[in-house]
Amino acid sequence: MSYQKRTALALASALAGTVVLMAAPAAHATVVDVDYQCKTPIGDKSAVSPIDIKSVRSGGGYKLTMSFQKGVSSSPVELGKGAMSPSAVIKVGGADSGQVQVSGAPNSVAIPANTPIKINELSGTYTPKKSGKVNFTAGVLTIKALGTTTTCTPSNSPGPSLQLDVTAAGNAQSTPDNGGQLPKTGPLDSAVALGTLGGTVLLTGAAGVLWLTRRGQGAVGR
Repeated sequence: MSYQKRTALALASALAGTVVLMAAPAAHATVVDVDYQCKTPIGDKSAVSPIDIKSVRSGGGYKLTMSFQKGVSSSPVELGKGAMSPSAVIKVGGADSGQVQVSGAPNSVAIPANTPIKINELSGTYTPKKSGKVNFTAGVLTIKALGTTTTCTPSNSPGPSLQLDVTAAGNAQSTPDNGGQLPKTGPLDSAVALGTLGGTVLLTGAAGVLWLTRRGQGAVGR
């Protein structure tokens, strides 16, 4: 293989890696304190728990995982293994709207009486309907145990625990405010969310690849 062709392949590989890195969706997560006011069968209770929401890309959507760092509410009697089933709502805001239902496995060990109930991780799937920056905020928590239902509502208007840049299926062209990104105009359109600087490097690099290839072919013909 000629030096020119080896150089062209190396440059193309490097640029492909750059495109992958720049195309990765941005995410911002933070732990938010949520003040839950709970309506229980034996009266009102309250508890503050730091809430963490994480996401993992899954097909055309995202798997959301909601974690509670402290227990909420309590029971006057022991809850045996598997007696408590939690679920919650994650509110969707920003570029999209709605809510995501998340649920978790029943308690794997018994919960002593009058002890804060530790909630297992809750998970569910979010599928974007609109493109842009989307916020995810803790909503109502529901705990079912021994035939009773406890509802815990955030009372402190907590901020989002997670923000994602998402693209709705079949809506790649409608992402609001491209922030100065290059328009999609040709065969290099596969570069998603490519910034101006990256686009300049990519286009210049592609021209360099073509020039090196043609130069190599010309050398063979001489």
